[in-house]
Amino acid sequence: MTNPARPADQGMDVGGVGPSSLTRRPSRSAATTTFSMEVFDNEVVPSSLQSIAPILRVAREIQNERPRVAYLCRFYAFEKAHRLDPTSSGRGVRQFKTNLFQRLERDNASSLTSRVKKTDAREIESFYKQYYEQYVVSLNKGEQADRAQLGKAYQTAGVLFEVLCAVNKSEKVEEVAPEIIAAANDVQAKKEIYAPYNILPLDSAGASQSIMQLEEVKAAVSALSNTHGLNWPASFEQQRQKTGDLDVLDWLRAMFGFQRDNVRNQRENLSLLLANIHIRLIPKAEPLNKLDDRAVDALMSKLFKNYKTWCKYLGKKHSLRLPQAQQEAQQRKILYMGLYLLIWGEAANVRFMPECLCYIFHNMAYELHGLLAGNVSIVTGENIKPSYGGDDESFLRKVITPIYRVIDKEAKKSKNGKAPYSNWCNYDDLNEYFWSQDCFSLGWPMRDDGDFFKSTRDTTQGKGAANRKLGKMGKSYFVETRSFWHIFRSYDRLWTFFLLSLQALVIFAWSDIPVSDIFKKDSLYNLSSIFITAALLRFLQSILDITLNFPGYHRWKFTDVLRNVLKIILSLAWCIILPLFYLQQSNSELFTEIKRSLTFLDKMKGIPPLYLMAVAVYLLPNLLTAALFIFPMLRRWIENSDWLVVRFLLWWSQPRIYVGRGMHESQFALIKYTLFWVILLCAKFAFSYFIQIKPLIKPTKIILNITRVQYAWHEFFPGVTSNYGAVLVLWTPVIIVYFMDAQIWYAIFSTLCGGVIGAFDRLGEIRTLGMLRSRFQSLPGAFNTYLVPNEKAEKNFFSLSKSFTEVSPSKRSEAAKFAQLWNEFICSFREEDLLSDRKSPLTHLFCFLIGSSEMDLLLVPYSSDPSLKVIQWPPFLLASKIPIALDMALQFRSKDADLWKRICADEYMKCAVIECYESFKLVLNALVVGETEKRMIGIILKEVENSISKNTFLANFRTGPLQNLCKKFVDMLEILRDGDPSKRNTIVIALQDMLEIVTRDMMVNENGELVELGHNGRDSGKQLFANTDSRTAIAFPPPITAQWEEQIRRLYLLLTVKESAVEVPTNLEARRRISFFTNSLFMEMPCAPRVRKMLSFSVMTPYYSEETVYSKGDLEMENEDGVSIIYYLQKIYPDEWNNFMERIGCKKEQEVWENEENILQLRHWASLRGQTLCRTGTFKYFFSSYSFGLNSFLSIIYCNCLFFSVRGMMYYRRALKLQAFLDMASEGEILEGYKAVTVPSEEDKKSQRSLYAQLEAVADMKFTYVATCQNYGIQKRNGDRHATDILNLMVNNPSLRVAYIDEVEERESGKTQKVYYSVLVKAVDNLDQEIYRIKLPGAAKIGEGKPENQNHAIIFSRGEALQTIDMNQDNYLEEALKMRNLLEEFNEDHGVRPPTILGVREHIFTGSVSSLAWFMSNQETSFVTIGQRVLARPLRVRFHYGHPDVFDRIFHITRGGISKASRGINLSEDIFAGFNSTLRRGNITHHEYIQVGKGRDVGLNQISLFEAKVACGNGEQTLSRDLYRLGHRFDFFRMLSCYFTTTGFYISSMLVVLTVYAFLYGKIYLALSGMEQSIVKVARAKGDDALKAAMASQSVVQLGLLMALPMVMEIGLERGFRTAASDLIIMNLQLAAVFFTFSLGTKLHYFGRTILHGGAKYRATGRGFVVKHEKFGENYRMYSRSHFTKALEIMVLLIAYQIFGVAVNGSMAFLLLSGSMWFLVVSWLFAPFLFNPSGFEWQKIVDDWEDWAKWISNHGGIGVPATKSWESWWEEEQEHLQNSGLIGRFCEFLLSLRFLFLQYGIVYQLNVSRADKSIIVYGLSWLVIVFVMVVLKVISLGRKKFSADFQLMFRLLKLFLFIGFVVTLVILFRFLNLTVGDIFASLLAFLPTGWALLSIAQAFRPAVKGLGMWGSVKALARGYDYLMGLVIFAPVAVLAWFPFVSEFQTRLLFNQAFSRGLQIQRILAGGKKHK
Repeated sequence: MTNPARPADQGMDVGGVGPSSLTRRPSRSAATTTFSMEVFDNEVVPSSLQSIAPILRVAREIQNERPRVAYLCRFYAFEKAHRLDPTSSGRGVRQFKTNLFQRLERDNASSLTSRVKKTDAREIESFYKQYYEQYVVSLNKGEQADRAQLGKAYQTAGVLFEVLCAVNKSEKVEEVAPEIIAAANDVQAKKEIYAPYNILPLDSAGASQSIMQLEEVKAAVSALSNTHGLNWPASFEQQRQKTGDLDVLDWLRAMFGFQRDNVRNQRENLSLLLANIHIRLIPKAEPLNKLDDRAVDALMSKLFKNYKTWCKYLGKKHSLRLPQAQQEAQQRKILYMGLYLLIWGEAANVRFMPECLCYIFHNMAYELHGLLAGNVSIVTGENIKPSYGGDDESFLRKVITPIYRVIDKEAKKSKNGKAPYSNWCNYDDLNEYFWSQDCFSLGWPMRDDGDFFKSTRDTTQGKGAANRKLGKMGKSYFVETRSFWHIFRSYDRLWTFFLLSLQALVIFAWSDIPVSDIFKKDSLYNLSSIFITAALLRFLQSILDITLNFPGYHRWKFTDVLRNVLKIILSLAWCIILPLFYLQQSNSELFTEIKRSLTFLDKMKGIPPLYLMAVAVYLLPNLLTAALFIFPMLRRWIENSDWLVVRFLLWWSQPRIYVGRGMHESQFALIKYTLFWVILLCAKFAFSYFIQIKPLIKPTKIILNITRVQYAWHEFFPGVTSNYGAVLVLWTPVIIVYFMDAQIWYAIFSTLCGGVIGAFDRLGEIRTLGMLRSRFQSLPGAFNTYLVPNEKAEKNFFSLSKSFTEVSPSKRSEAAKFAQLWNEFICSFREEDLLSDRKSPLTHLFCFLIGSSEMDLLLVPYSSDPSLKVIQWPPFLLASKIPIALDMALQFRSKDADLWKRICADEYMKCAVIECYESFKLVLNALVVGETEKRMIGIILKEVENSISKNTFLANFRTGPLQNLCKKFVDMLEILRDGDPSKRNTIVIALQDMLEIVTRDMMVNENGELVELGHNGRDSGKQLFANTDSRTAIAFPPPITAQWEEQIRRLYLLLTVKESAVEVPTNLEARRRISFFTNSLFMEMPCAPRVRKMLSFSVMTPYYSEETVYSKGDLEMENEDGVSIIYYLQKIYPDEWNNFMERIGCKKEQEVWENEENILQLRHWASLRGQTLCRTGTFKYFFSSYSFGLNSFLSIIYCNCLFFSVRGMMYYRRALKLQAFLDMASEGEILEGYKAVTVPSEEDKKSQRSLYAQLEAVADMKFTYVATCQNYGIQKRNGDRHATDILNLMVNNPSLRVAYIDEVEERESGKTQKVYYSVLVKAVDNLDQEIYRIKLPGAAKIGEGKPENQNHAIIFSRGEALQTIDMNQDNYLEEALKMRNLLEEFNEDHGVRPPTILGVREHIFTGSVSSLAWFMSNQETSFVTIGQRVLARPLRVRFHYGHPDVFDRIFHITRGGISKASRGINLSEDIFAGFNSTLRRGNITHHEYIQVGKGRDVGLNQISLFEAKVACGNGEQTLSRDLYRLGHRFDFFRMLSCYFTTTGFYISSMLVVLTVYAFLYGKIYLALSGMEQSIVKVARAKGDDALKAAMASQSVVQLGLLMALPMVMEIGLERGFRTAASDLIIMNLQLAAVFFTFSLGTKLHYFGRTILHGGAKYRATGRGFVVKHEKFGENYRMYSRSHFTKALEIMVLLIAYQIFGVAVNGSMAFLLLSGSMWFLVVSWLFAPFLFNPSGFEWQKIVDDWEDWAKWISNHGGIGVPATKSWESWWEEEQEHLQNSGLIGRFCEFLLSLRFLFLQYGIVYQLNVSRADKSIIVYGLSWLVIVFVMVVLKVISLGRKKFSADFQLMFRLLKLFLFIGFVVTLVILFRFLNLTVGDIFASLLAFLPTGWALLSIAQAFRPAVKGLGMWGSVKALARGYDYLMGLVIFAPVAVLAWFPFVSEFQTRLLFNQAFSRGLQIQRILAGGKKHK
């Protein structure tokens, strides 16, 4: 190794020192163990040079010990880097080499001076010897060798030897010492043995580990090691073959070419699955260390259920062929399971295509069978070999990569989500290719020319020929075409039912027949016309089926085309036949003959018999459907049948597809949800008939009979005398409400149903501390019933009462178990700073007054004394009971029995009295050791107990001195508590005083024995209780033990606490959690199994680049008002802040910042509460067009810190260890307490047989936590602080694993290319250690980012269940204790199918921050509780709405995963997991006895972004195949449930606003046309009140307000209906109605636009406080198109109707008519300002206006963001139109035409028109518009041409235009009777017209640009936005002028915070001066 000349292209300093280094300031991180960013300086290595990272890591580790050796390591790393990339072509390589070379130059001289030996070769040789002896050899000694340290030592020694060889070579040392060679050989051999592992150390060195000692693990490992009969390739790992270290998965790798780390990963996965199933077997497996066949069969059945179903569906025999011999059969089964898992583990993105995996497995399993059976090839005569060989990575290269390329190619066609779905194939399309037998045409090995590979197949015509256009695979089964028709197509039965019902109701109402005459022939004849309508709708559905699916014609089958064509023909035939037969009066021979043959139908006279026959035939399929509906079991059998007749019938009714078959529920479940909907529909139709339809019949008839209508405008069809237009106007709003109000009825009925179910589920039975106290006696029994395993536990059945066996004092172990669980639960509160822990002025005033901490009052003794004959309840239940009992005894003068009866009336007082008495005896017994003294005390106690037993205590003892006795005893306890030896004499005196009080003051009669003993003592001259040289009277200080201290402290509390502890705990969150937890134990839940027998599970959290832990700078950073995060949190959580200060021992805030450890604790404290502040800096939201980056989806709405979620989820592990302790510990260990295990000795830590090690092993077996930090590798290389924070999390949570995607640059054939890996790491010795590295076929992110992130990491999850958690979620220890119970739900009976997703309740913890947060919290809470409760029971349509649901992991990994990832359509990826699970015959349940915390948005803008995201997701769902299939495969009533609980809510929201539009435009039409005046005249002339009412009625329902119904019910259920009523009143006073109405606008805007034009893109909004003031410009940009324009349009319509309408007389009548619509307008216009902090503060208003004026006047350009320029924003707002299709643009054009209507009507109302109804008037109005446009264009051109060089000319031009304008006005006023009113009316007419022209121009932008008019359009748009901004801003500015408005608004926004003492005024004013 020679000192190289510095290359010009080299450099990077690994140590992070030097002028050009990548140094970072030390950063304190996210865990207890922290270190600076220097740790990662060795990781800042370019991806192409990753192989030198271990060398640099070793150099850093030995830097301080041997600087020269460290220098040599770095030098070797430099040389190796230069060899790897000599030209420095890789990204960052040049900088890396340069900095590393500078470091070497700098360290060379200093390291030489510290060199011990003369040469570098001897230096490193001596250090290698020293390291080998001191570390490797010494660590190997003894039985308790630290495996992690050994592994690290071997890795380091290997690196040192590599460097040693390089140094010797450079210094020409010919040979290395033999002992070093021997050591190196030993190291090389052991490096493989001590390989990094995840959970199971499966190498030979790991056999001694505690987890490997578990019998079930031994059984699983032994089964996998059975390689008997397997033929190994001779060249495959010969050394391991010799040692017998290979297993069946290694053989699969050798045969099929799987990756090494994939095999290692799945080996552990399969071992754990088998082990966990094996240990749960009943009856128990014998012997336990041998794998039972039942375990193998159970796993195999579950793993291959989907594969076998797929084979059956395609008519293929599965490839799972087993031998006869049992041992060989088990091996074969394990081989098959291993093969499937290895395929799945390496499949990457193909995992989203489960049937594609089935195809791959089917062929490879067939080959596997051939290999094992020794089949011989007919062609070659040799044994069959796998088609793709067993070369390394051959499976990835030859099988997965070609399929991946197809997926990637199709995804690129989507143009980042902007292309129509019909132009490219998503994951579902590609997967559905394998739903037909055509997939087998691909063959095996797969043919490159197969249809599946069309898109990636390049075909050329000879050399140099241009490539042909790539083939197109085409869509299959379904095409997601953008159209509102999907609403009808997916739910055609619903719309048909409602339309036919509407027709029937109108017929009845029109006929005006009584209900009793419904079944008369005339009525039935009229009613039978609905079948004609049904036929027409069926024809429409048939047309839609073929037209909307037409883009998928590439993959149409003949049978599918035939079915669609036949359906169209048949439905068309019915459309002809039914009307013809209905109306036929023909006497033709054909009709005559048919009539003769149908004489039996003549009984229904008046109804054509042919029509009756046709209807009967038409209804036959429906009757069959009804019959199958009644018997769901038969329907399930039919749908899964392979009979040809059955398949033909199903083929006709619906296309045969793989999913969606056999989803029907049990008979009982069907009856329940059918009953729900039958009652609901009866109520809905009764309301519709009597309230909506019938009142309109008479007015309709009158309007139709009006003949003379004087139109006020030009009538294009003057000959038409009917008034159908008026009838349409009258009926349209009513019909829209008719279709919408079912959603209202659903809200009402689901609320009632959910309330009843919740009450029967016992929700809210314990909702206050008072209720908790009343039932606390049952709590230990509930604990032991549900949380402590009981082998004899019986299944619980529902009962109206809930009682548990009380834990008796004699059952000490049961009481001790309760104590361990309860106390650990309470201790977690203290760790979270929810409780105080010492008597201090800093703690809560209450605890200070009573002289004790909340912790002391809530804890139960860990170990009770066996002599105590009573249960020791927590002191908060017994507080003040002893002082009260003493007062009672003092004042009582009656009998003993009466006194005892009064004491026993309070069970807790009774317990307190008995416990104090028994404890008093125990203390005296421990303290007094003198024989005389003990005899005297014994005599007194005997006398007392005899008196009590004989009921003569009050007769024999005076109770007056009891208070004095108690005081003396308390004084003595204080001394005993301190244990000060100098206080011995004080103890003696106290004992003597107590003796005197008892014997002289209390005892009525002298006791002879006492007198005698007293005389003897005086005669001997010895004082009682005084020690002398010859005797010891008292043992003081007594032996101090934990039990003694606990006993003294508890007794002191019982005697001294005189105030009732009703308010303990004082923290509201602690109260809520205690109440819910205790309440949940009285609910129905499965009993918990032992930890070893529970289902194992994993938790997975996706992470992108959000905060891990707040930094010190983050906490101190102030917003524009001077408020910092830490200041805000102190005000929001004052009690928790005080508890935190108490915990770290600081009295002032300044002390916190003086200590690094305190700062770290502060960062943790703030990070755990930061959810209330903001969404992360990478918060994204949806707006105009698809632009889904990886950055985007992963950070959509989930903010908070990773530390927050990790802390919460690690409670699972803590709970499991505690529960395993209670399962495994002996009674003595349990009585000793769990605390003894939580702080193990060093010996216990090293011993693999200690209880501590066993608990760790069991917890590892059952729980795994994987954080999918996909960018961790990039962050690490870039020196990002987030990487250090993540490492700190791993260091402090050893069981945490981090999975990330590593992008590595590798050189191949002289080219550098990116290679991607899925990597799993853990923390070892404060550094991350790579466990698995699995190569991917390409970039992991092809579709939506978050599901792709989850998919890459899911292979590292373990267990049978998987819970997905986001970073806005928290967990609690007490809830983690119930995870065993929840997982047992998978084994419970939940209907015809076992559960596949367990729904879990959520608690929204952000509701107390502001009024908006409270509204959102209540809304979300009602959805995740009562809403999902009803969805699961009785409706059976609960899906997956997010996390924390628990998945059946094996079910879902074999069926496509836990989410869907297709770009765009799977925007709401969570719910598609539920759709997929349901379609694949899963079962989704909901459970409310366990909950997970969840944070929600707390500011209006963030809430709106969330609502927009969900609305966009629902818009995409409407187009999806999943909802289409659910809508068609569910039975009718379950389909109704599905509709109204998914997209139906958004459709109804849209219909609400459409009602407003229909109502107002209809009224405007009547008013402007003159028809309204004619109708009113007729009504007044006839005195027809019904007609008057119809003309002056409104049809507006605020659906948003109905959101309050479920809220009220859930609050009432869980917190009491009085609380619910008060909350409802307060919410409305805080303008909740405004908020919900505003949210309605958000939903309809984004939902409608997504369906019509496409989805949304994400924009970063930055981090913001709840109290952050949003500028006017920001609000305008956000809500301009979604709310403001619509509100202004409605306002214009209302004003126009007020001016021109005649049906309503007077302002009050008009207000009553339009009140709700004005409320809508005000809500949509001003809600963003009402709910904007400081929204009415004058100075901020001024600043906002300046900002907005600057923004709207700024010109855009490349790179100018939308926040800086109106032009950039305006361009972004049109992106959805640019990416929309022709149909979308045309729809936009049609919608814009409505604005032209006002102009047409109003111009004829102007005075200037002189009542002229000629069309010329309308034409002249357009001339005015053209004239104005020309003038504006002239001004624009003049500004461009003259404003710079000819300023005077430009001014003259403007002067001439102004004079012309004035002259024109004078002429119009003077000669044409123009009035001021005409000018105002003209504005109402022409402003909408301008907006219409603007909208049309935007829709047809290319054409407008071609005409050169785009500049004018832009100028017009700017003018409109300026005008709208002015209209909205003016009222806000006026209100801001009054100071009280701002104060009122602050109170309105932050009422919740006020009630908790939050000084919001100070916060808004700025926090600096308060610090």
